Amino acid sequence: MKEEYGHKRKFSPKPFLKWAGGKTQLLSSIEKALPKNFRTDEFIYIEPFVGGGSVFFNFIKKFSNIKKAVINDINSDLINAYNVVKNNVEDLISLLKEWEKEYHALANNVEAKKEYYYQKRDIFNRRKENEIIQAALLIFLNRTCFNGLYRVNKKNEFNVPWGSYKRPMICDEENLRAVSEALQKVIILNEDFQETLSYAEGNTLFYLDPPYKPLSETSSFTSYTKEDFTDDDQLRLANFCKTLDKKGFKWILSNSDLKGQNPDNDFLEKLYAEFNITKVLARRNINANPNKRGKLTELLIAN
Repeated sequence: MKEEYGHKRKFSPKPFLKWAGGKTQLLSSIEKALPKNFRTDEFIYIEPFVGGGSVFFNFIKKFSNIKKAVINDINSDLINAYNVVKNNVEDLISLLKEWEKEYHALANNVEAKKEYYYQKRDIFNRRKENEIIQAALLIFLNRTCFNGLYRVNKKNEFNVPWGSYKRPMICDEENLRAVSEALQKVIILNEDFQETLSYAEGNTLFYLDPPYKPLSETSSFTSYTKEDFTDDDQLRLANFCKTLDKKGFKWILSNSDLKGQNPDNDFLEKLYAEFNITKVLARRNINANPNKRGKLTELLIAN
């Protein structure tokens, strides 16, 4: 079964969506936190908050000893896109190529481009189309909206404004096919993170990248679903990690370095006091305010 996750592909898959909190720049730190036997022995890989999947795609590319992979996210629009890429990639590509051609044809007409974008956003928010169209709409919006954000309001309406990119790549067909191939044997779930536990057995590694605990009251950006990820959810997640530890499963978790902003805020340090906590440098590129992008520290926690 190794060849399904290993090094056999001609073209390595990479995230097909830009997603806030992406981990591309933390991959080396996450790999360093891996227990040594996971570099040689077969293991099950489970990611309960897959998001854009940068860690997942990196792991299946680098570790041919993954015998089963499970990805999950509570965001239904996101998981629908993964399923469509897995099961209907050619239909998806056809649709995206058509829209890309139409959108690029409007290159010199800003108002027409904006109107095209907002029409697609309205259709997406009605959520009346079939799975393939909804997935194509999500990818189109992700490639053409302001700064590649995914954000919804309490009504679950995607509300990111148009982005003024001249000729964005809307259909990366080579990568979409590579992603589709990589997903063929992957279990894709749309559940609460706790539901992933039933897929763990024996040598299992969990990588957990939840919506981060906000650094301040005004910096909250957890609107990847219409429900926020609250302090109660953070507590639930810490208890989940303790359960994994007791069952003998390995896990690595990323979260905010709250102390970096406020030295007295030890919320996460208390939750994970019995585990290994290290600080790693990260860069945040998705922020409406360019002054708030840049380097900061994050926590990498492991058992």
